[in-house]
Amino acid sequence: MPKKEECKKAPAWLTSFGDLMSLLLTFFILLYSMSIISLEKFYQVLKGLIEAFGGRQVVFSDDGSFKASRIPIQMENMHFRVKKFADLKREILKIKESLLDMGIQADYLVTGTCMKLRLNTDRIFPLGSERPYPEAVRILREMCETLKPFSLPITFEGYTDDLPISTPKFPSNWELSAARAVSVLRIFEDCGYPVDLLSAVGYGEYRPIAPNDTPQNRAKNRRIDLCIKLNP
Repeated sequence: MPKKEECKKAPAWLTSFGDLMSLLLTFFILLYSMSIISLEKFYQVLKGLIEAFGGRQVVFSDDGSFKASRIPIQMENMHFRVKKFADLKREILKIKESLLDMGIQADYLVTGTCMKLRLNTDRIFPLGSERPYPEAVRILREMCETLKPFSLPITFEGYTDDLPISTPKFPSNWELSAARAVSVLRIFEDCGYPVDLLSAVGYGEYRPIAPNDTPQNRAKNRRIDLCIKLNP
């Protein structure tokens, strides 16, 4: 008499289902093993966030890992920095309104860690020249006196429209935009702004904020941006 089976055999479909689950598990393990987190980028993001909130240092070991379970971050001056930047914004907005009242187009914006005061150059520089009008020099000196107590790094960015220029002094808009940025820098230097916090750069016509297709749009692109760094 044949021996009675103690357990029934599993249905045939269950074998295929088990094989499928095993393959899926192997597939996901493979995907996980191929995924790599860029620790360098993670640390850069972390460092940027800490500095933005007033921290001064993030310490990592040579092998890229944390030296300890706690990262030494100095945040005691965060409230002071936030208040300082609020005061700076208020002063820049006052400068902007004053310039608009004098007929000089100006704007305020924040890009990354840079608080910008944008000045249209039509009332600051004569056409094709890097020497400011005498009245513009006075206005720029007053701006310097207002910003000097904050002691923050400033980069003067010069821009032009796409109309070509070719003179012995300025072979192209590169030279003109850079010379105008340096001219504003010199005014700030003369008024006593710390020179180690000042820099100038010229972009010519290559970073327009409006299409160079009408006289009005070209006028928007002729500008000087004061990029005030929020993270000194």
